Amino acid sequence: MLRLTNRQILLGITGGIAAYKSAELTRMLKKAGADVRVVMTPAAAEFITPLTLQALSGNPVHLQLLDPEAEAGMGHIELARWADLILVAPATADFMARVAAGMGNDLLTTLCLASDAPLCLAPAMNQAMWRDHQTQLNVQALQARGIQFFGPASGEQACGDTGWDEC
Repeated sequence: MLRLTNRQILLGITGGIAAYKSAELTRMLKKAGADVRVVMTPAAAEFITPLTLQALSGNPVHLQLLDPEAEAGMGHIELARWADLILVAPATADFMARVAAGMGNDLLTTLCLASDAPLCLAPAMNQAMWRDHQTQLNVQALQARGIQFFGPASGEQACGDTGWDEC
């Protein structure tokens, strides 16, 4: 079993309905002994508030790539060096496509590029989006780079569809 005591986990949250689950994930990681820092995409903040995640993690939530309050304006590099593990949950199809393409156009994708820490993704999207040929090519490309996937899980989706575990 993975030991999380004193591990530095950077939890990335992207903009999908499953973002609400990140509150419980944050709580569970903290309970397991991890130090959790949260990075949210702008779309994620439309689904769950940064204040909720700040209260649960005990740390400020990071939202912007260019943070004037960060030391020397290089907060993204500091976070990238700090992390023992980057876990993105939920990881949308858009986020995975941007990482697969090597894009760094927001704080979270930039951290993924700048960090030497292992990257784990928990995909969460509509079952048709998951099955899409390009999404599957992106998954294959990311797995070839050593990125680990957790899920997607089987079950009812917010849109009423039913998804399944194909990983």
